[in-house]
Amino acid sequence: MGRDLESATFTREQRLRYRDKVKTCLDVFEQMLATRSFEFERPLAGMEIELNLVDPDYRPKPDNVEVLAAIADPEYQTELARFNIEFNVAPHPLGGDSAVTLERDLRASLNEAERRCAELGAHILMIGILPTIMPEHFEGDWMSANARYQALNDAVLAARGEDILLDIAGPTGERLQTWADSLAPESACTSMQLHLQVRPSEFAAHWNAAQVLAGPQLALGANSPYFLGKELWAETRIELFTQAADTRPVELKNQGVRPRVFFGERWITSIFDLFEENTRYFPAMLPELDDEDPQEAFDAGRTPKLAEMRLHNGTIYRWNRPIYDIVAGRPHLRVENRVLPAGPTIVDMLANAAFYYGVLRTMVNEDRPVWSRMSFNTATENFAIGARNGIDATLFWPGRGEVPASELVLRELLPMAHEGLADWGVDADVRTRLLGVIEGRCLSGQNGADWQVATVRALEARGLSRPDALREMVAHYAVNMHSNEPVHTWPLPL
Repeated sequence: MGRDLESATFTREQRLRYRDKVKTCLDVFEQMLATRSFEFERPLAGMEIELNLVDPDYRPKPDNVEVLAAIADPEYQTELARFNIEFNVAPHPLGGDSAVTLERDLRASLNEAERRCAELGAHILMIGILPTIMPEHFEGDWMSANARYQALNDAVLAARGEDILLDIAGPTGERLQTWADSLAPESACTSMQLHLQVRPSEFAAHWNAAQVLAGPQLALGANSPYFLGKELWAETRIELFTQAADTRPVELKNQGVRPRVFFGERWITSIFDLFEENTRYFPAMLPELDDEDPQEAFDAGRTPKLAEMRLHNGTIYRWNRPIYDIVAGRPHLRVENRVLPAGPTIVDMLANAAFYYGVLRTMVNEDRPVWSRMSFNTATENFAIGARNGIDATLFWPGRGEVPASELVLRELLPMAHEGLADWGVDADVRTRLLGVIEGRCLSGQNGADWQVATVRALEARGLSRPDALREMVAHYAVNMHSNEPVHTWPLPL
């Protein structure tokens, strides 16, 4: 959502005025798309990485205020829970050997943050869901001290009118059923978010392509098989976030009311389609008003902030989210890809990013794009199957039918990724290294989720209980994470 709030409570009058203001923002946004230029001098990519804080026993450590003070770097910020922080990576060009520089800078920054955390008895872990989180970690003072988080928590529970049921069944038969009286379970989900600045005329093609790619992304990058001690989906984070942030009681689900965590329901022709859907389908959760009159700002030749429209958009959790933003007085548009989990290593995350940016570029440039040959429902099904089964998923692809995810990537998508990165101007040796990580993952059949499950099962076979096996696995994970060796090369503990 980005910005902080002035208050955690809102009046009925504020809600009515906010709805009208969002509609005004939408009208002005439509005028801007028709008449104004948007910033796009060169392709820029950005990244956000959500991190977990753990104690020496690899359990959640709710000390993000102290940790952030010790890190003392504005690129690190709070997240929803006190055992989370977020690392914001500045926008960078895609071409040349920029990925090499980015990898070096990321490792240096995270190593320094880890060093300062260690002085406080804390460690940083990049993982989709921290496997050692247990119900007691969601009790008491779990939430970061920020009015925005409290307001969001109160708004979700008020809209729902009842506690939140979490009911997730894994492919191997284990099942989690529990109730939550807050957004705490949502905070267990830590992701890597990829941003790409695009021209307004090209936004729809990029968003449609990102939707097509979401299923294969999850199959390749799954890294969240455990939650509250249960072995669930390969990327449990997807279903957990969907259920934990659901504002609908059962009756509204039965009526077909759309969830706040939303994959979508159709291909689009403009970014305007998504913001219009936001206004039409989703009531305000945080109706804070801004002083600016967006129409007046537009008529005067200024760049409107469209504050209400942007805040409203930040409370609708699309897996590929449209972004309107302003830098140095110039507006621009971005696709924010929220599909992937954090981790396992910096090189794995950069490989995931290279695969995404490369395939996206090739898809957008095709004369007959994939989404014109695939129903939106099929893309939605691929997304769910990729999250549930990970690298063992079988996905549908036009011209191939049902195909194992690894085969799809190796035969179809990796060549597209190489071509797309070459179009972006990425150096050949950089392409080879990063996409080689993706190839290795497919050939070995091991991503982060597979390594976690195989390790826990091996430890349990040696007589460890599930909680002890999870702690031991996370300890090995932390060592491997800092080695920066890609996850497909990680051995099982002897």
